[in-house]
Amino acid sequence: MKKARKESPIACNLAVMDTDQRRRQRHIAGHLQSALQEIRELPDGYALRLPAKECLAAAEFMALERLCCPFLHFVLELEPEEGPIWLRISGRGGVKEFLRVELQIDSAGKNRHETWR
Repeated sequence: MKKARKESPIACNLAVMDTDQRRRQRHIAGHLQSALQEIRELPDGYALRLPAKECLAAAEFMALERLCCPFLHFVLELEPEEGPIWLRISGRGGVKEFLRVELQIDSAGKNRHETWR
C-alpha cells in the first residue's frame, strides 16, 4: 500500500533561507528576468526561454527556489547547438496562479515588471 505524500502549502516559506541565500536568490532572479526571451504558458505552469549562457544561473535559481517553494516542479531543458534553454516551472492545482503572481505575468503571457519578487 502506497503512503500518501504530505503536500506543502502553495506559499513561499522565506524562513528556510538564510540572509545570504535570500540575497543570492533575489540577485539571480533579477538577472534571469533581464535575460528572459520568452514566456510560454503550460497547462500547469510556465516555460521561460533564456539564452544558453544562463544555464548555470537557471540551475542555481532552481536549487534556491525549491528551498522556499517545495511545491514547485522544475525542469531545465537545454536545446542542442547552443540553442536556448527552457526553464519550466509547474505544479499541482493552484500553482499556475501562484506563478502568474510571482512572475508578474499578465493575461497576454508577458512579464509586467522588470524584476521578480
